Amino acid sequence: MTIVKEARNNREIRAREVRVIDEDGEQIGILAIERALALAQEREVDLVEVSPNASPPVCRLMDYGKYKYRQTKEERSSRKNRAATTLKEVRFSPVMDRHDINYRVDRINKFLEEGHKVKAFVRFLRRQMSHPEHGHDVLRTVLEQLEDVAVVERRPIMEGNQLTTYLSPKPHAKRARGDGAATNSEAE
Repeated sequence: MTIVKEARNNREIRAREVRVIDEDGEQIGILAIERALALAQEREVDLVEVSPNASPPVCRLMDYGKYKYRQTKEERSSRKNRAATTLKEVRFSPVMDRHDINYRVDRINKFLEEGHKVKAFVRFLRRQMSHPEHGHDVLRTVLEQLEDVAVVERRPIMEGNQLTTYLSPKPHAKRARGDGAATNSEAE
């Protein structure tokens, strides 16, 4: 059932004649607006203009309040079921130790498993800007470690004093981890 967002109902309808459809979707026919309003009042429902551009306009007999209530409930439930992806940021330095890089790669891995996108960047301070190849080496190491779980959305590029890349989860990576967890719990 499609209803115009700002549907006119009852006394707001301006046409002289309307095509009326009842609550079950059956066509009643073309009626004068007064007769259609009387029919709606008789059945204790609203007359809602569904298609104002048709000739004559199409109106439907329905409980408009109940319809709006159901529509907002469906909207809320669809919003609730929608996966909220956020952008997580992980900062690296061009002079990081391997252990620190591995720790942050584990954090990125966790974010990707949760379905988030990740912005990994190397921030250069003062004289570090003269050796951007150190930052490229750090990001290359990160990307090599994440190649089986992440898709590189944008290759590393310099933006001011930062070398930035964007990662998103591979579709099969989430499922593969979930399947493995299921088989481990079944074995116990």
